[in-house]
Amino acid sequence: MEDCNKVYSPIVHGYKLVKDEKGRATYATLYKRMIGFLMYLLATRPDMTLSVCLDVRYMERPTELHVVVVKRIMRYLKRTLKFGILYKKEITGSLIMQGWTDYDYAGDHDDRKNTSGYVFTIGLSAVCWSLKKRPIVTLSTTEAEFVSVVSSACQCIWMRAVLDHLYLKQSGCTIINCDNSSSIKLSRNSIMHGRCKHISVRYHFLRGLCNDEIIELKFCRSYEQLTDIMTKTLKVDTFIK
Repeated sequence: MEDCNKVYSPIVHGYKLVKDEKGRATYATLYKRMIGFLMYLLATRPDMTLSVCLDVRYMERPTELHVVVVKRIMRYLKRTLKFGILYKKEITGSLIMQGWTDYDYAGDHDDRKNTSGYVFTIGLSAVCWSLKKRPIVTLSTTEAEFVSVVSSACQCIWMRAVLDHLYLKQSGCTIINCDNSSSIKLSRNSIMHGRCKHISVRYHFLRGLCNDEIIELKFCRSYEQLTDIMTKTLKVDTFIK
């Protein structure tokens, strides 16, 4: 990979990775080593989270198709070796935490389960991020967003407690940005509609946090959604932005 061609994104826009059961199996041990190396880098490289996590799903029987995807990540990594997260020295009053959450509805073509993620920033720098394939199949985009928001809300509670312990207590509620207006309206509406009764537990938990002014759901446009970089295969221009 020393003389490889560099690329501007770790995965091709719109690409969907599948099991490739008819594909030619490759050397699994080497594949796992490459994945392990890339997973170690995720501690400081949230921009590679989606591409690496997609490859992790196929460690049981990797094929040549999966190896090609991993090699593209390496090519992207070579271009961005000096990339990292910059934490600027700020005054205490400006250390306000803000969250971003999004999902990829039925994004897995093998079992149609969702992938959801979140990013929390303090100031303008990311301090916490996660991407996870959900173990359930959601029945609507609203439910998918709810699963994602509840997960980020749980992380928000823990983060607020940590900041409080560090004498950086957050004044007021923490804003969590999402691009699904139905989820925001549902979290503020006391009426449980028939189409969302099956998510009542998550509904009451999230609504309680909103009423207690621990979190506030705020609508943001899709092009403003920071978490898209971890949940969707974006165009190169959008990814770089």
